[in-house]
Amino acid sequence: MSAEGPTGGHVLREAIRGERRRVVAASLLGMTHQVCEALVPVVIGVIIDTAVSTGSSGTLLRWLLVLAGLFLVLSTCYRTSARITEGAGEHAAHRLRLRLTTRVLDPRGGADANRLPGALTSIATNDARRVGSVATVLTYGLAALAALAVSAIALLRISVPLGLLVLLGIPPLLWLGHRISLPLERRSEAEQERAAHASGVAADLVTGLRVLKGMGAESAAVDRYRETSQDSLAAALRAARSRAGHEGAVLALTGVFIALIGLVGAYLAMRGSISVGDLVAAVGLAQFLLGPFQLLTYVNAEFAQGRASARRIAEVLASPAAVEGGEETPAEAAGLLTLRGVSLGTLRSLDLDIHPGSVTGIVTRDPAAAGDLLRCLSRETDPVDGVVALDGVPLTDLDPDALRRHILVAHHDADLFESSLLDNVRAGSGTTAVEDALRASAADEVARLLPEGEDTVLAERGRSLSGGQRQRVALARALAADRRVLVLHDPTTAVDTVTESRIASRLREVRKGRTTVLVTTSPALLAVADRVVVLDDGAVTAEGRHAELAAADATYRAVVLA
Repeated sequence: MSAEGPTGGHVLREAIRGERRRVVAASLLGMTHQVCEALVPVVIGVIIDTAVSTGSSGTLLRWLLVLAGLFLVLSTCYRTSARITEGAGEHAAHRLRLRLTTRVLDPRGGADANRLPGALTSIATNDARRVGSVATVLTYGLAALAALAVSAIALLRISVPLGLLVLLGIPPLLWLGHRISLPLERRSEAEQERAAHASGVAADLVTGLRVLKGMGAESAAVDRYRETSQDSLAAALRAARSRAGHEGAVLALTGVFIALIGLVGAYLAMRGSISVGDLVAAVGLAQFLLGPFQLLTYVNAEFAQGRASARRIAEVLASPAAVEGGEETPAEAAGLLTLRGVSLGTLRSLDLDIHPGSVTGIVTRDPAAAGDLLRCLSRETDPVDGVVALDGVPLTDLDPDALRRHILVAHHDADLFESSLLDNVRAGSGTTAVEDALRASAADEVARLLPEGEDTVLAERGRSLSGGQRQRVALARALAADRRVLVLHDPTTAVDTVTESRIASRLREVRKGRTTVLVTTSPALLAVADRVVVLDDGAVTAEGRHAELAAADATYRAVVLA
């Protein structure tokens, strides 16, 4: 592994090493199968020379029993090897998917930088499957090499020139096959990149479908996806043509090679250097060799695609972290948040204290400033300048995973899972009773409207609910998490005013004794805050109670009451 992270070669080696027991077992069985296959024409040649030509029925019966035994062994080994081999590929791909998921969910972030969610999904499915296939085809390749070795030995026993022809001809053929596979490797990587991008664009469009319809931008979205899809199709066709050319070229080379073996065998039989049975065995072995060569062609192509996919996986695994991980684990936090001289994006030397156990409202005229503040508090990004601290300890000194057990930033666009409403709320539940969270967020009213109540399974991303219902369930999940510090970003923008007032009145009760930050312009929520802080041009310009600011600050009135 390099200092920066795993490489494509390392990913491939790890995939194979992790399945070494299955690979070894399947390889031994596959080799046995191929060896038995190679011995079939040899035994037939022996039958011709020792039984058919002499007319010995006893000898014929004995050798037929040997032939039957060969078929029994090879068929049993093939079935068992195939089962173990497929299991090795599936297990290797599964482990890669787990590694990718772990990296994407790493609290330090960074894996999703400049990557659409659909692209990450494609890497975790298609690319992981292709790398897993390398563990599968490796056993085929070893079995094919064993078949070539046994065939060469058998031909050497029949005739030294025939054996030498095979032994000396195989290495150049394998080298040429590898050289021919290089364009396939490059085009396969491009194919996977285009396919992943197309998947990402498709997922992006489906997510924003309602917005696109509302804007009347369906045609522009269709044009965008059509262009992306056509690029993906073109890359796939180039890869398919490259694979077809690769297989055709290798088959042509092996065909010429096998024909040459047959011609040399026929010439030796005509000269009397080998017997009729030896000729039959040689011709049979020459025909049999087509199978191992085709298998090696397939293995070479799969390795080429596996190497391309391994590089894409390695890029995700080696993605630099968005934030560096500290080592300290905070004790039970009081909930004091302190920002000193924080600069990031639109924030300019921001100084702000959020007191423990308080409900603090933050109002900003610029949505970008709200986004930058949320990224600092959730530590998705560290500020360019300044310090954000929890109970006096800079967030950069804290372990990111431990930090998230104390601070939860619930974003406005939180997604729901394809599970029951209750399971969605329980996803991050802490000590707060789920029932209290449902009531405080008015999500219990949503449950009563569903056919199976809290046990109703929601559609993907909660699309079976209205916008306001989704917000209430997401708010219930955030409240049930029971973090010492909870930051809520516009949690009620799609909720009607009556329900919003009910949520605001219950919020203080359910969050009593814990720090709550409301980044919002909702008058109902700001009215229950102990203090409201106004940000403008990236700095604090005013603070006070909601009623005081609404009476004295024209800018505040314009942002909150307009």
